Amino acid sequence: MVSSAKTSHLGMKMMPYLAILEHDLRALWASRLVRLWLAATAVLTLFLAAANWSQFQDATLIASLLFPYLVFPWFFVVVVLGVSPVSGSQAEVLADGILSRPISRTEYLLAAWSARVLLVLSVYLVVTVPMIALVVLAKRPVPDDAVTIFGIVSTLAVVGLVLTFLVSLGFLMGTLLRKPLLAVVVLVFIWYPIGLILNAFSLEELSPISLSRAMSTQLRQSLREADAAPPSSVDAKQADAFARQVDHFLSVFSSPQPQPTATRPEFFEGGRFNDFSLLRVILGYALPTLMAVALAALFFHLRDL
Repeated sequence: MVSSAKTSHLGMKMMPYLAILEHDLRALWASRLVRLWLAATAVLTLFLAAANWSQFQDATLIASLLFPYLVFPWFFVVVVLGVSPVSGSQAEVLADGILSRPISRTEYLLAAWSARVLLVLSVYLVVTVPMIALVVLAKRPVPDDAVTIFGIVSTLAVVGLVLTFLVSLGFLMGTLLRKPLLAVVVLVFIWYPIGLILNAFSLEELSPISLSRAMSTQLRQSLREADAAPPSSVDAKQADAFARQVDHFLSVFSSPQPQPTATRPEFFEGGRFNDFSLLRVILGYALPTLMAVALAALFFHLRDL
């Protein structure tokens, strides 16, 4: 009886949050921006996959498919979705909703933030997961790649965490500046220069540009190797040289067979991220995300509606 009473009380407490969450999700799915974004990201993903289908190995191709979500152009869409519910034309509706109904500011903010995070992650996963499965399972005219299930799942999770951070950053700037256009412009002129500077130091735990370059490394990572010491690049080069010598020796005694080749773009296969740490990357984006949401809630609580 006590347990059922507590559950019922918790359900009553969650009703305003769930109502706002459902309302915002319905409104977002009905908006032209979200529908155009879903269509555009599907078309761009198909184009990138088709253009590099017979050139890139699995890890490189998957990393190129995730690049638009980390760097350009979907950064703008995610940020616009983040700043909209706490600024601009939403202010009067927001004031009426909070002041005339039993809804706290924190409940509204968390519900609006959750709706946008769920929407962004849904669009991202609906498009990328089927395409990644097709890339991995299809027989393509490129050498086999050592992509692992752990690498794919962890990479998708990391990109989703970065998108969550961008939504949270947009929430914070929208709360501070109250003008959506100004908030987006400020974020663009601050975020990209900082990302380029951090990329110069190969800090994938802080720069999405460096993270997109390190995706190929993480996609080939296995669960057992996650905590192991990374292999030396010198040893890898020596192993490749030895394999080529063996192939050349065997070709002397047999008719040469054409071997599939693949393009290895310097941006994704630069080899500068052999020390990639999944834990550092998660902490590097999770902690700022929590700080952005907390600061947005604080400023939103103190502002006048």
